Amino acid sequence: MMLHYGEKVWLISDAYLPEHSSGRFPSHESVCLLNTGETDAKVHITLYFEDKEPMTGFKINCLASRTLHVRMDQLTSEDGQSVPVGVPYAILVESDQPIVVQYSRMDTSQPEMALMTTMAYKG
Repeated sequence: MMLHYGEKVWLISDAYLPEHSSGRFPSHESVCLLNTGETDAKVHITLYFEDKEPMTGFKINCLASRTLHVRMDQLTSEDGQSVPVGVPYAILVESDQPIVVQYSRMDTSQPEMALMTTMAYKG
C-alpha cells in the first residue's frame, strides 16, 4: 500500500526567469513535482503578474510513484504561450491528486552562479 503525501494546491510567490546567462549553464527555473500515490496526477499551472492578467492553460501529467521536473523555460500553454523572461511572477499549482511541490532557480546571469530552492507553500 502506497501512502499519498502532499497537497492538491501549492503556491510559489517569487518566481523569475532570468533573461541572460553567462558561462556554460543556462539560467532556468524548475517546478519539481513528486507524486507518491498510485494514480497519475493532472496538474494545472497558473502564472500571476504585477501588471497583467494571469496566464492559464499550462497542463502537465505527473505519473504515479514518480517525480517530474518542469523546466519553466520549456513550458508551453495550450494556446502556445511561454513563460515570459525577465518578469517577476508567482505560480499556482493545482493537482487532482496530492503531490509535493518544490521550486528551484539557477541564475547564471553573472559569472558567479546562484542556486535558490524552496518548498512551495501548501494552499
